[in-house]
Amino acid sequence: MKIVFIVAAIVLLNNLAFGQSAKMAIPLGGNAWAKGNAVITDGGAFNWKNRQDVINIYFKTNSAHPLKLALRLRVPAGKSTIAATVANIVFVKKLNNAVFDTVSLGTLNIRRPGYVKVALKGISKTDSVYAQVTDLIVDDLKPQDTLTYVVAGSSFHFGRRGPSVHLTYQVPNAVKNEVKWFYNEITVPQKMDVIGSYFMADGFKEGYFGMQVNSAAERRVLFSVWSPFNTDDPNSIPDSLRIKLLKKGDKVHGGVFGDEGSGGQSYLHYPWQAGNTYAFLLEANPNKIKNTTTYTAWFKDIKAGKWLLIASFSRPKTTTYLKGLHSFLENFEPENGDKTRLAYYTNQWVADSSGQWQPICSATFTGDEAARKNYRNDYAGGTNGKIFYLKNGGFFNGLTQLNQKLAIKPRTIPPVIAFKDLPR
Repeated sequence: MKIVFIVAAIVLLNNLAFGQSAKMAIPLGGNAWAKGNAVITDGGAFNWKNRQDVINIYFKTNSAHPLKLALRLRVPAGKSTIAATVANIVFVKKLNNAVFDTVSLGTLNIRRPGYVKVALKGISKTDSVYAQVTDLIVDDLKPQDTLTYVVAGSSFHFGRRGPSVHLTYQVPNAVKNEVKWFYNEITVPQKMDVIGSYFMADGFKEGYFGMQVNSAAERRVLFSVWSPFNTDDPNSIPDSLRIKLLKKGDKVHGGVFGDEGSGGQSYLHYPWQAGNTYAFLLEANPNKIKNTTTYTAWFKDIKAGKWLLIASFSRPKTTTYLKGLHSFLENFEPENGDKTRLAYYTNQWVADSSGQWQPICSATFTGDEAARKNYRNDYAGGTNGKIFYLKNGGFFNGLTQLNQKLAIKPRTIPPVIAFKDLPR
C-alpha cells in the first residue's frame, strides 16, 4: 500500500513540476455502490443491464474549482447511451467502444470542498449491458488539490466497509489498577441501525461486548474473548490455550470465532430497537493460582429492567483485571458502506472489587486504517457535554480529527446493581 501512495505522489508531483495538470483514476472496486442488478467487484461495475440500476461513485476533494471527469469503460457489444449525474448536472454520453477506453464526461465546477457523488444510469442500449466501468478519472488537478478515495492496491473490502471509529476511555486513577466492573449504555437513534453495524459497548484488551444488526430480521448481543494463542484458525489453538465457555444464558449461542484472531464467542438473538437504551455490564475475575481470568457479560434492556446473562468465559495464561477499556462503531457489511450510522455512548462507569463506582469522563477518539490512511473521511466522534457519540459511513462532510481528547461533565448518579443477584 505504501508503494501505491509513493507512485501516485511521484506521478502527481512530476506532472505539476512540468506545469501539467494532474489526473487520478478512482477505481470503482473500492469507491462505488450499485442499486438494482448491477454489481461492484474489485474490477469495477458489471452486469449493468436495467434502466433501474444506479451506480454511485464517491470521492472527496479539498478544493473548489472546475475538474474534468471521465470514465474508463467499454461496451462489450452494440451501442449504449448513459447518463452521469453530479448534483443537478447531467452528462449524457453515447458509447460504442468494445475495448476499454477513457471517455470524457465533461467539466464539473466544484463549488465547495467535500464529497462528490457521480451517479450513473442507463438510457438506452442495443445489446445486453450498458457498459462495464472500471475507473472514474478526475483530471485538471492543481498543486493544492487532494483527493480522498480508496486507492488501488489497498483492500477494497475494508475500504467499502468504511472507517471504524473508537473511544478509548481514560480510567480514573482511583481504580486504574483494579477495574473489576465496567458498565456502559448505548442508544442508537432512529434510522441509524443500518444492517451490518456493530455498536460495541464494552471493549477490553482481551475481547469485546456489544450489539449488532445482522440482517433485516436478525439482531444480536455479542460477547467474544480472544485466545492468547495468535491465529485466525480456531481449530489450530492448543487445548491448553483455548477459551473455555463456563456458562451461558438462556437461548444464548456459544461457540468459537476466527479470521480476526480466534477465541470464544457467544451471542443472543435479541430484537433491540433504535431509540431505546441498553446497558452492558462486564466483570473480570483473575485467579492467580490457576493462571486464568474469568470474563462474564450481562445485558439489560433498560425498559424491561432485567439483567440477562450472556456468557462467562475462562481465558488461560491470563491474570488481570480489565485493561484497555474502549467502545467502537463499525460496519461489517461492505454493501452498506455508503450508509451513515450513529450511536450515543451515554453512561460509562468502572468499579473495583469493593463495588465502588467511579465515572469515566474522558476518552480519546481514534479510527482504523481506512481513516488513518485517508481512504475515507466520513467519520466523526465527540460529545455534547454530557455523552459521547460515534458516527461513520455515508460520505458525510464534517469529519472529526483523529486522536482528539474528549471530555464530558462528571456524572454523579452511579448505576444501582445488586452484584450478588446477577444471574450466573
